[in-house]
Amino acid sequence: MVSTAALAETAAALGDPARLNMLAALMDGRALTAGELAGVAGVAPTTASGHLARLVEAGLLAVEKQGRHRYHRLASPEVARVLEGLMALSAARPLPQPRTGPRDSALREARTCYDHLAGRLAVGMADAMVARGLLDLSADGGALTEAGGRFLEGLGVAIPAARGRPFCRPCLDWSERRPHLAGALGAALCRRCLELGWVRRVAGSRALAVSPAGRMGLREVFGLEAPAG
Repeated sequence: MVSTAALAETAAALGDPARLNMLAALMDGRALTAGELAGVAGVAPTTASGHLARLVEAGLLAVEKQGRHRYHRLASPEVARVLEGLMALSAARPLPQPRTGPRDSALREARTCYDHLAGRLAVGMADAMVARGLLDLSADGGALTEAGGRFLEGLGVAIPAARGRPFCRPCLDWSERRPHLAGALGAALCRRCLELGWVRRVAGSRALAVSPAGRMGLREVFGLEAPAG
């Protein structure tokens, strides 16, 4: 059972704008250096080092060493889930992201939530699967039906054998305020959409652009209309 002191420590680590900006920049699953995160947070490198140490100590960030460089990433998909939930609860504007274009509209349309799809597009895909009896999603959890397994296998999604993380679960979307698909299954569907070229990553952001092939595929497979990327 989580102690009140541990909960307070985690909340305190999150309760700083600079640290939240750093965490938000890592929501696309990337690993960034301290210098890059300092730029995102708008603080000096020495100040960034203190913030990063606090986040690592709180179990929110993990550090990877490659040669002389140290890269920071979110410690787990659960951290991303907490951040997405906080965004959904917050009445404030979305947290800053590196600017690469029409930030707000692009992020609301389609983005990554750590390793799975989010935004209007992801919610629409989840809704379509639920409506067809392929997926069960509720506030208590999620389940893929037998028909849903056949559907995703037909799309070429490698159905994962979840180990150490939930297989299928809802994740409250901060912009749509409704659930999209997360867990190991959500990550597998995201990977397949990238492999098919339906969506592509937007440099410097967790926004996703939908390709012409993606618009056609999403229309034919999920019955969704997506804007041009």
